[in-house]
Amino acid sequence: MGYISVSGYSKAQSPLALAALLLLCGCAVGPNFKTPAPPDVGRYSASPLPTAISTENADRQRFVPGGDIAGDWWTLFHSNALNALIDRALAGNPDLKAAQAALAAAHENVLAQRGAFFPSLSASLSASRQSQSQMLAPAPNFPAVPNEFQYNLFTPQVTVSYAPDVFGLNRRTAEALEAQEDSVRFQMVAAYTTLTSNVVVTAIQKASIDEQIAAIRDLVASNTRLLKILQYQFDKGYASGVDLAAQKSQLAQTEAMLPPLLKQAMQLHDLLAVLTGRFPSQMPEEKIELSSLTLPDQLPVSIPSALVEQRPDIRQAEANLHAASAQIGVAVANRLPNIQLTANAGSSALAFDRLFTPGTNFWSIAGAIAEPIFDGGTLLHQERAARASYRQAAQQYRSTVLAAFQNVADTLAALEQDAQALQASKIAADAAQQTLDAVQRQLADGYASYPALLSAEQAYQQARIALVQAQASRYADTAALFQALGGGWWHRTDLVEDNHEK
Repeated sequence: MGYISVSGYSKAQSPLALAALLLLCGCAVGPNFKTPAPPDVGRYSASPLPTAISTENADRQRFVPGGDIAGDWWTLFHSNALNALIDRALAGNPDLKAAQAALAAAHENVLAQRGAFFPSLSASLSASRQSQSQMLAPAPNFPAVPNEFQYNLFTPQVTVSYAPDVFGLNRRTAEALEAQEDSVRFQMVAAYTTLTSNVVVTAIQKASIDEQIAAIRDLVASNTRLLKILQYQFDKGYASGVDLAAQKSQLAQTEAMLPPLLKQAMQLHDLLAVLTGRFPSQMPEEKIELSSLTLPDQLPVSIPSALVEQRPDIRQAEANLHAASAQIGVAVANRLPNIQLTANAGSSALAFDRLFTPGTNFWSIAGAIAEPIFDGGTLLHQERAARASYRQAAQQYRSTVLAAFQNVADTLAALEQDAQALQASKIAADAAQQTLDAVQRQLADGYASYPALLSAEQAYQQARIALVQAQASRYADTAALFQALGGGWWHRTDLVEDNHEK
C-alpha cells in the first residue's frame, strides 16, 4: 500500500509512456482486509458446560462439545408433519425468496463491476446530408460530388477506451461489491435459519396451546358437574350459598381461561400459514402433538472459536467490515491521478460505396491524465468518513459477536432450567394422578364424595397444563439452541454454492 510519485511526468516522452510506467508499478491503495481473530475464550458461560441435563423424571439430553450441527436438524424431532411444514416453508416463504433475489442482484453487481478491468469497445455509423454555405470554407472538391455545396457524408468508426487501474480504484470497488455480496448472502442464510427455527417453535407452541385448551375444557366440564351437584345440594338444603357462589366463581374463572388460549391458537395457526407462504384460509389442518415429538437426546455444542464461522449474523457483520475496509481504498484512490487511454479508427466518405477505399480512413490514439488539485476538501473528508465507517463496522462486528455468545449462553442455561421445571411438573402431575386414582377408588368403596372426586380432577388438569407448558419450553429451547449455533446451513448445498467465480 502506498502512493506512486508522478513527479517524473515532465521527463516522460509521452502520456502513453507515463501510462505504461504507472501500469507496471501500480498497486491497490488502502488497507488490505484481515479477517478478525476469533474470541480468545474457551466456553460460553462462567460455569463449565455440564455433561448432560437429565433428572430422574425428565428426558435425558447429553451435550456433545465440538459436535456438528445437522443441516436438517429439525428431523431429530422425528415428526413427519413438522418436516412437511419445513419443506413448504423453504419452498414458499416470500421473505426467503426475497433474500435469494437480493443475493442474485448483488452477484450481478459484482459481475458488472468486473467489466471495468477490460477495455470498452464501441462502434458507430453516422450518415448525414449537408448543405455548405458558399461564404464559409469550401465544400469537398469537385468532382467528388455533383454539387459541391450539397453532399452526403458517411462515417463509420470504432472507439476503444481503457482506464488502467494504476492505484486499484477498480480493484477496491470490486472488492467492496464482493464483500457486500457476502453480506447479502449471509443475510439470506440468516433468513433461512430464522425461518426454520420459527416454524419449529411455532408448531411446538401450537401443539402446546391445543393441549392446554383440551385440559381447560376438561376442567370446565368437571367444574360444571360440581356446580350442578352443589346446586342440587343447595336446593335440598345440604349446601350453603357461600359454597355455591364460590363454585360459580371458580367455573367462571376457568371459562375465562379459554378465550385467550383460543385466540392464541388461531394466531399461531395463521402464523404457520404465512411462514409457509400461504394465506390463513389455505393452511392445511396438520395436527402436531407434543406426544408425537421426540426430544433430541444429543445436543452438539460448537466450540466458541467455531461459532464466528457458523453464525450468519457474525459472517454478515464480518462482510460489512470487509466492505468498509475496501471503501477506504476507493476513497484514497479517488484522490490520486486518473489515466484514460483512447483510440479511434474509421473511415469517412461522401458515398457509401467508397467507404474503406484508399484515402478515406482515419485514426487517433490519445492518453490523458487528471489529478485533483482543489475540491474544497471533498475527497479528503470522504476518505476520513470511510475510515470512520470502518471503525463503526468494527464495533458493530464486536457487538454482534458478543450478542451471539450471549444467545448461546442464555439458551444453554434455559435448557438446564427447563429440565428442572419439567421434573417438578412431572412430579406434580404424577402426584395429582395418584390423588385422583385414590379418590376414584374411595368413591367406588363409598369413602369419598363426588365433590372430592371433582376437586381431584381439577387439581390433575391444572398439573397437566403446567406439564404441557414445561414440555413445550424444553422442545422450543432445544430448537433455539440449534439456531443459536448457526443452524447447520453449511451442510446445505443450496446455501453454500460458490458465488465468486473468478
